[in-house]
Amino acid sequence: MRSTEPFAWLGGRLATGLLEVTSDVSALDGAGWWAVVLGFEGDVTCARFSDVRRAAPPTAPWPGVPLTAWSSSLSQQEYVDAVERIREGIAAGDYYQVNVCRVLSARLPAGAQLTGLSGVLARRNPAPYAGLVSLPTYDIEVLSASPELYLRRTGRAVESGPIKGTAATAAGLTDKDRAENVMIVDLVRNDLGVVAEPGSVEVPALCAVEEHPGLVHLVSTVRATLRADAGWADLIAASFPPGSVTGAPKSSALTAIAALEPVPRGPYCGAVGWVDADAGTAELAVGIRTFWVAQGDLHLGVGAGITWGSDGPAEWAETELKAHRLLAAAGERS
Repeated sequence: MRSTEPFAWLGGRLATGLLEVTSDVSALDGAGWWAVVLGFEGDVTCARFSDVRRAAPPTAPWPGVPLTAWSSSLSQQEYVDAVERIREGIAAGDYYQVNVCRVLSARLPAGAQLTGLSGVLARRNPAPYAGLVSLPTYDIEVLSASPELYLRRTGRAVESGPIKGTAATAAGLTDKDRAENVMIVDLVRNDLGVVAEPGSVEVPALCAVEEHPGLVHLVSTVRATLRADAGWADLIAASFPPGSVTGAPKSSALTAIAALEPVPRGPYCGAVGWVDADAGTAELAVGIRTFWVAQGDLHLGVGAGITWGSDGPAEWAETELKAHRLLAAAGERS
């Protein structure tokens, strides 16, 4: 795949033949197959393609990025200080939980393409919602190895799979992790309830343990039936940004995030996925475990959910755990 040719690889499908790009999510209620990238701060990119077929992800050489090349938007001490600021806000009653993130950055090696890194990730860190969207003309280069479902749609049926709770093994999951998961499930229930048929919101799975490469997560499932008059714009307005990467209450958590995080998250903690408007199906992942390119730099975001029971150094260690396997993959040559 030439680096200048727009394409998307999502849900095991390779999409080529770009027809249009729009920032209007209501276009997803129309026709065609769309790749979707939603930035955490509200940027929307919906790209419709003409040729969509089952295929392996495209490949290219990858030169590797040394671990020493990465810098963090927050130092360890700054991150620990941010955790304490959140705990003070919780004590004051401003919010119950806030997701605090940092962005790791390194110069993208000359001539390198995310298609090369995607091949390494497929081997080193396979993920259920792996995807790659490349729209060079629109400055969109996003590679996701996300384990988390933001929204799945089949007709009017909607499902979300919020993750809260991360450890190296199941034995490392704590009561704090479970309480945090339940809190975010309640938030997702409320979000979907805004656009759902009354009485249709349900939680068929709560705090299930899922194993992923190098770590385990607590994952819950929230389902609902969309009202007949609710379209994609309504659904995204009600549920975005995803509750698992913001906090509760969401509006107060977003205010805290804006005050504490020194750089925008971009596609990290946003959403990456596809919508088949003709079939009435869709799958959007939360943009975690996600690399992106901006202004010649390669970025990766990591974060943790902060509650009153959080310990600053332990939360920093959780972000290190999440980053470790991905940075190791990025450092590998192919």
